[in-house]
Amino acid sequence: MLAILLILSISGASVQAAEYRLVFEDPNIYSSCTDGPHGSIGVYDAFNMDDMVFDQDEEGIHISGNITTKWDFPRSDRLSARFHIMHYDRGTWEPTIINHHSPDFCAVMFDENLFWFKYWFGNIVNREELQEQCITTKGTVWVFKPFLMSMRIQNILIPNIRGRYKVVYTFEAFDENNKRRTPSLCFEIRGDAEKIK
Repeated sequence: MLAILLILSISGASVQAAEYRLVFEDPNIYSSCTDGPHGSIGVYDAFNMDDMVFDQDEEGIHISGNITTKWDFPRSDRLSARFHIMHYDRGTWEPTIINHHSPDFCAVMFDENLFWFKYWFGNIVNREELQEQCITTKGTVWVFKPFLMSMRIQNILIPNIRGRYKVVYTFEAFDENNKRRTPSLCFEIRGDAEKIK
């Protein structure tokens, strides 16, 4: 009888959708990986970001300027890109179920249905040049129109996702023989998830 009452009370409970935002830990957005692939480099080693402007306020981070690639791989290489989200729980970073892998990133970086485009590459002005050179050709300049990066998640039915999170990005180049080149690129975006409504 107790089990039936418990099931009825759980099924009768209403869970309302909530909206959360990620408040960035670092106003420059990027941090070095705490546990990246051996020999990997950070975002500031792979790209010159001296001409980028990051201005954080309560709306998110206002971004403008340009990036110049310092990383240097042949354009014939395949670039694999992945990200995964981790949650800080009781002193350790724990993986969540949210992750994505693009085995050929250069082919899909302007795919409007993917995360990469929505939050970053959709704001590129010189799209044709970047499609031709990708992000691994030394000297390639990425020109951005000014935009607001606001990491909001809507219609969440999970009771509570508050806390500290990080998104870990890893990029690895592979030659024509599918042999991994070094160095790979690894960086993180860290912040706290706050419930908005």
